[in-house]
Amino acid sequence: MNSEPPPNRLNRPVDEAYDHTLGPADAEITLVEYGSYADASSRSAHERVAELRSRFGNRMRYVFRHRPLAGSKIARRAAELVESYDDPARFWNLHVALMSRSDKLNADDLRAIISDLKLDRNKGAGQEESAATRARDRVDADIASADASGVTVTPTFFINDRRYDGPWDVRSLSEAMLGSLGHVVHAAALDFAKWAPSTGIMLLLATGLAVILSNSAFGPDFNEMWEQRLGITFHHSAFELSLRHWINDGLLVIFFLVVGLEIKREFTVGHLADRRSAMLPIAAAIGGMAAPALLYLILVPSGPPIAPGSEGTDGTWSYGWGIPMATDTAFAIALIAMMGRRVPVELRVFLTAAAIVDDIGAIIVVAIFYSGELHIGYLASAAAIAGLLALLNKGSVYRASPYVILGVALWACVYASGIHATLAGIILALFIPTRPPPNLRALMLQADAILTAETRRGREVMHYGPSEPALEALDAIHDRLESPADHMLRHLAPRSSFLVLPVFAFANAGVVVETSVFREHVPLMLGTATALVIGKPLGFITATVTAVQLGFATKPEAYSWRQLGGAGALAGIGFTMSLFIASQAFSEVSDYAAAKIAIFGGSILSAVIGVAILWNAQAEEEKIHERE
Repeated sequence: MNSEPPPNRLNRPVDEAYDHTLGPADAEITLVEYGSYADASSRSAHERVAELRSRFGNRMRYVFRHRPLAGSKIARRAAELVESYDDPARFWNLHVALMSRSDKLNADDLRAIISDLKLDRNKGAGQEESAATRARDRVDADIASADASGVTVTPTFFINDRRYDGPWDVRSLSEAMLGSLGHVVHAAALDFAKWAPSTGIMLLLATGLAVILSNSAFGPDFNEMWEQRLGITFHHSAFELSLRHWINDGLLVIFFLVVGLEIKREFTVGHLADRRSAMLPIAAAIGGMAAPALLYLILVPSGPPIAPGSEGTDGTWSYGWGIPMATDTAFAIALIAMMGRRVPVELRVFLTAAAIVDDIGAIIVVAIFYSGELHIGYLASAAAIAGLLALLNKGSVYRASPYVILGVALWACVYASGIHATLAGIILALFIPTRPPPNLRALMLQADAILTAETRRGREVMHYGPSEPALEALDAIHDRLESPADHMLRHLAPRSSFLVLPVFAFANAGVVVETSVFREHVPLMLGTATALVIGKPLGFITATVTAVQLGFATKPEAYSWRQLGGAGALAGIGFTMSLFIASQAFSEVSDYAAAKIAIFGGSILSAVIGVAILWNAQAEEEKIHERE
């Protein structure tokens, strides 16, 4: 549910006949720099590049491309000046002169460089105009390439076509260029994390491994492992939970904290902040929760027969109506991302926003219908802690530690109160403070002044590195760059996606496939799967059409009703949240196992149908455009 990161690959391959290069074409290392002549950082990096060329020699090819500072006329003039000459030798002479001329480039510097290098500007009017046009086009092409490659600051380096996001001192760059083990592992992990389907793949691997182990010779030991008791003992008191309960009631709080922070962001500055744009995904989510729940209650009997041949039931299956309400956003978004341009970006935004509302519904359902017996004393303690969190928020306390300490206490009280402990994550998220946007210019000037002063002091005798007051001031500036809520979301979201959810799936997705499960639970399995496969898209379409017809919402022209139906089918991928609700609904092992199989089957079928609809919807649109 996070915003898509910029691309980290070089958009335009290096062309020896077009690009400005230094070094052999077959060099094992290619370093591409997007820089600006009016940027102090690019000029400083120029010295590092010179050191790298001396160190690597013919093993390295260096390529320079333009990305003039936005809004800087002198930066643009300098870039077009060097591009107005066809001779590579003149380009590099001008390049070096501009990079090393002065701390702050100005028009006098340009005139002085032209004079010092005795550049021939006595061209005819036609030649002058042709050279200027060629220079403008070349700079524009480099800027377009920079934008497509995800360049946001200068200098930005690409090593063998992959963007380098680390520090650009010589040692760090050298390690990256040589491909040290640490850098290779780090780069591979970042590439995988930035790949949109990565979260879904991690969940799929964890689920597959759990199912394989459960049905192997290690199955009994694997299932017994999750029932091991862990806890804290103090004198004659003890607080113990099984390993599975620590994951479901403890570790999963991090996931719900992230969900709460995302809900908070969406309703303040995200896609749900504007009422008109929010109504369509809200309607879709409400319909996508109500229709599957109703269909489940219609299709699934209240429970298995109390005795063979008996018409009475024990009523346990009726508790499972919340299972098909949930949507696993990670899988749904991963499939949309894998289809690329076949799915409009607006449809991805719609499904993400609907999933946020869906999460709110799932949280409410768990809190109200799947909690145990309430204990008023602990509930009052939880309310008192929530009051303290509100006071911290009201008092503009921006340090994370007080919220973390109170959050742990809140979790303990919520767990003991009988309400599901994961609700503590949502409550905590509501009180994590946000801040007004910072004055970036003021912060940059302050940081620049501190670093400049420390650079001057660095020449003093017995002075090693930045002083402690300077580091503390830089820490304060860094903390102000984003609100505590945004900072926590940025750090916890990857851990939730790549650690918490896969561990939850590994602990809960294991199911022993036995014929007795299929024979005794057919109505439960068929009803659950049908509610996911049919109920979700039916609810999505019915609710959105109704909302548009009544004038409560408008559907963007970017996607069709058919594509919206495809998104509704993908919303039938219940998986993680459905497994979680099923674990709360069914205490009987065989009922839970049957629900798992139904969730797997319904989610897979929903994924196949959703992908088929969206894939063919694009093909139909292309045929319509061809006929027009």
